[in-house]
Amino acid sequence: MINKTAALYIRVSTDAQFEEGYSVDAQKEMLEGYCKSKNIKKYDFYIDGGFTGSNIERPEMQRLIEDVKAGKISHVIVYKLDRLSRSQKDTLYLIEDVFNPHNTDFVSLNENMDTSTPIGRAMLGIMSAFAQLERETIRERTRMGMKERVKSGLWMGGGRIPFGYDYDKNKGVLVPNKDAETVRKVYDLYLQGYSTDRIAKIVGLKYDRLAMQILTRKTNAGYICYNGEEYLGQHEPIISLETYQKTMDMIKERSIQRIATSNYLLTGLVYCGKCGAKMRYQKWGKYGVKLVCYSQQKSKPYLIKDPNCDNEKIWADEVEDAVVKDLFRMSIEQNQNKKIEQTFDTIDLLRQQYDACSNKIKRLYNLYAQSSNDLLLSTIEENQEELKNIQTQINKEQERKAITNKMIETKKMISNIKDAWDYMTIQERQNLVHQCVERIVINDNNVDIHYKLLN
Repeated sequence: MINKTAALYIRVSTDAQFEEGYSVDAQKEMLEGYCKSKNIKKYDFYIDGGFTGSNIERPEMQRLIEDVKAGKISHVIVYKLDRLSRSQKDTLYLIEDVFNPHNTDFVSLNENMDTSTPIGRAMLGIMSAFAQLERETIRERTRMGMKERVKSGLWMGGGRIPFGYDYDKNKGVLVPNKDAETVRKVYDLYLQGYSTDRIAKIVGLKYDRLAMQILTRKTNAGYICYNGEEYLGQHEPIISLETYQKTMDMIKERSIQRIATSNYLLTGLVYCGKCGAKMRYQKWGKYGVKLVCYSQQKSKPYLIKDPNCDNEKIWADEVEDAVVKDLFRMSIEQNQNKKIEQTFDTIDLLRQQYDACSNKIKRLYNLYAQSSNDLLLSTIEENQEELKNIQTQINKEQERKAITNKMIETKKMISNIKDAWDYMTIQERQNLVHQCVERIVINDNNVDIHYKLLN
């Protein structure tokens, strides 16, 4: 028969707990005092220093569990319940699934709990529930405080700081550093058509995925993303919102283009003008290739819009020639009319209004804290509504400006087509057409080309 030992379990997770009376020596003294009072002469210490109580993945806790299962332990004694675990689930697991099946009693000095008695077992469930509730309450308060912090435009603090920024702890904001110029270069190169792999090599990034992470991080445009929401930050943007949105559009376009591996110029752009189905390239004997409505094909039933569609099958090279000629015509027109209208930018003015309103609300809150006045509270609510309206206007202006800039870029792209066309590969020509043309609609022998954002 094994001569059982009492296990005195001690956990200290942080240096701060030494100041709160939870130090290893303090717990040792109290646990040994209990053993003497109960005439428990054989005991052993299990000490986990620097481990959180949120789980039981601790070296000494695992040794304790093994010894209990081996039948070596008569009691498990702790100074306080949360020294064992701060998780209700883990606490109940240890008591119900580890200690009790192996006839091991559990004692917590602070809560005066002893599971060898009925009232001790009842108290266990209550106390472990409160320990879990306290932990979740702290987490919820932290989460709410973090959300309010981010909503005010401050960085969440700590954690991973975005490449190109440092974190100013005193002000609570991000500050562009020496790598900010590299971030700008990454965007410039991508918009010029370089791949992320090539960009990484040019600017000296270790992996191409780091270039993509930089490109897709809206923090670079002055925003903070938190739990799926976006908030206007107080930090200085490295790039403009327009540059960011232009980059997102290009990422989307390139992903679509990678799907189409065909060498045909208009793959994915041609639609039937009669039934609305897509049209495909189809070899037509030894004579060439025609564009055929998918409604007239049986191979892909899910693409059929009208099984009775009678749109004509048209030679693909004729449509391609028509599209290229129209692109050249547009190129000449754009070069003849170099002046591109620029609309008045009101975003800076709106941001000034936003900052002024935000500062006013802060002052009103300070006044309200000094004297709880219902009139002040009403004024705060009115200003908060005004702040929300200004933010809505800013969002609309940013969307409008992004569309305008996209239109300008499309016009610039078209204006260069005629001069560059002869020097392009088929893939480069295909990519360029996809960036300029929304869709091509064929109705018998009529070809209607819809361009992106030219009106």
